[in-house]
Amino acid sequence: MHKNKDILRATCLVTALAASFPAWSQAAGADAITITDPVVITGVAPSAPLTFTTDPKIPRQPLPASDGTDYLKTIPGFSAIRNGGTNGDPVLRGMFGSRLNILTNGTSMPGACPARMDAPSSYISPENFDKLTVIKGPQTVLWGPGASAGTIRFDRDTPRFAEPGVRFDGSLVGGSNGRNDQAADLTVGNDKVYTRITANHSHAQDYKDGDGNKVPSRWDKWNADLALGFTPDADTLYELTAGTGDGNARYAGRGMDGSQFKRESFGLRFEKRNLGGVLDKLEAQLYYNYADHVMDNYTLRAPDPHGMMPMAMASDVDRATWGGRIAGTWNLAPDLSLVTGLDFQQSRHRSRSGTDTVSYRSQSWVKDASFANTGLFGELTWHATQDSRVIGGARVDWASAKDFRRSSGSMMMARPNPTAGERRNETLPSGFLRYERDLADLPATVYVGLGHAERFPDYWELFSPKKGPDGSVNAFRGVKPEKTTQIDFGAQYKTETVDAWVSGYAGYVDDFILFDYAKSRMGGMGGMGGMGGMHGGHGMHGGSTQAANIDARIAGGELGLSYQAAPRWKLGATLAYAWGQNRSDGRALPQMPPLEAKLSAAYDDGTWSAGALWRLVAAQRRYALNQGNVVGKDFGPSAGFGVFSLNGGYAVSKQVKLSLGVDNLFNKTYAEHLNLAGDAGFGFAANTAFNEPGRTVWARLSFKY
Repeated sequence: MHKNKDILRATCLVTALAASFPAWSQAAGADAITITDPVVITGVAPSAPLTFTTDPKIPRQPLPASDGTDYLKTIPGFSAIRNGGTNGDPVLRGMFGSRLNILTNGTSMPGACPARMDAPSSYISPENFDKLTVIKGPQTVLWGPGASAGTIRFDRDTPRFAEPGVRFDGSLVGGSNGRNDQAADLTVGNDKVYTRITANHSHAQDYKDGDGNKVPSRWDKWNADLALGFTPDADTLYELTAGTGDGNARYAGRGMDGSQFKRESFGLRFEKRNLGGVLDKLEAQLYYNYADHVMDNYTLRAPDPHGMMPMAMASDVDRATWGGRIAGTWNLAPDLSLVTGLDFQQSRHRSRSGTDTVSYRSQSWVKDASFANTGLFGELTWHATQDSRVIGGARVDWASAKDFRRSSGSMMMARPNPTAGERRNETLPSGFLRYERDLADLPATVYVGLGHAERFPDYWELFSPKKGPDGSVNAFRGVKPEKTTQIDFGAQYKTETVDAWVSGYAGYVDDFILFDYAKSRMGGMGGMGGMGGMHGGHGMHGGSTQAANIDARIAGGELGLSYQAAPRWKLGATLAYAWGQNRSDGRALPQMPPLEAKLSAAYDDGTWSAGALWRLVAAQRRYALNQGNVVGKDFGPSAGFGVFSLNGGYAVSKQVKLSLGVDNLFNKTYAEHLNLAGDAGFGFAANTAFNEPGRTVWARLSFKY
């Protein structure tokens, strides 16, 4: 009853704000309009061909969860595989996992769970960063190996002070289902040194769907990071960073929950600009990232006596990753620049297990895998004419992995591992070439690019499957590197009132790594020698998988339009579609999101603002039953749906802003096509995706000094 009253009050407040706009607008006068950053972001347009840049500190609608994945969903082409309320796995144009290179301040932090309960994005708190950049497709070679679908970068800017000063950026969020977030970003410095502290905490309880049914989805997470910088002059930077974080999350779509997401991060960075010669800029970086993830079936739920794990069980997995990068920018001619460099990364993976009576902490760690990659890269930009550019790049990676498992199979059916002690080594070339042209007769840019990326199989593709390709002893020996060749093309038209853009792609993926849940019905997950199905990440399918290589064809695109209909009014629309086909058997490629459109309207007079967002998703009838990836599989078609949301805002001053929103205003009951099936231990029917949140009311107060 109290929750219904809260919803009513918040809805009335938003409506009252909207109703008051005309009066306030007349009082302000047309000359008083000040256009600022959007109070609430509902969509993002490209800032350059295939590149999207946005400020993650600006609030978004729908209200995102605490991790990086939900923030990405405001960029057309992105969707997510959802576990529950938080820690989803991002999907770009239907591509998933390490096909997306996700970096924080240039560093990589892959998760530890064999079923990706702690995806890399789950350790990212976007509000602790200044800029989110996405490059779609295999159209850069600067930021690591294997980014066939795209590159995602969360970065912090370098604070610069002309004189001693203090800067602060903070926010408070409250909303339905016990949602409460706090974020703070404090920087103190002068022209020589600075100290920056970023911290956040996010909490939510289980949400209810549109029918009022509770969906297990609670979470509680926090992060804190420190940066110490030395800037002896305007062109030089030395920076030391350290960070930590932890949390827990209850998963509707898993057989276990995440009871620990411990993170430790350390980094060193050097940068020198304007060197005065052909070498214009030099940058170097070293980092260490550590993830210690605990999953169990008794901290945030009670064990299911009728399920696959009737007893209380826990699994602790960790992954240490260390690496570095050095790069130089060369001005070879007034119209020709080149970035060259080297990057490297190594990681090792371990596990241990226990119960509620025999703690996993008392057990010894068992190492099962190590990975290494070293890459050389070069990316050239040639301003061929005043209106045209040619950008091209090439890189070569030397990748390796070692299998330390002494046994494989589930705990009850362990057997000697035929690849114990084996090491795999691959040499993988990648590259791209893109042409961009600014049209003479129109304020528009057109582009076309061809890219090729070869990707070494990741941990989840080599160690998580129970079986490898037919005829192989296991996935570690049998799964081949993936090879993507893709053409990207598009155009962007931009005036003072219109911003319209379109992008398309088509490509072939040779040796696409596919998971099949129909060919491996017996036993548990074969990843962690002797631990098998213990990891319980696959609440929907029990962890029985075969990984194999197939050939695939992919195509799709996105388009967007933003129109300034009046000085205070803006209308927007986006459309995204991804298509894939298994060329080896003629079936659809699994885990493809359906056609999605967004329609938006926004009002902003510099003081008051309001907006509406209508998200429309088509039914998905192209699916591949029981096929997918390490996280999810297709279990049938899905229905289409539409969700309508409202937001409003008030700029109290230049430093203080209030934003309010109602997501899913009409309390629609719906499920995303890529959602996991609900776990039977929570009472969900087999192969039934859990529903998304019903009506959600939220408020956000942000302040900047």
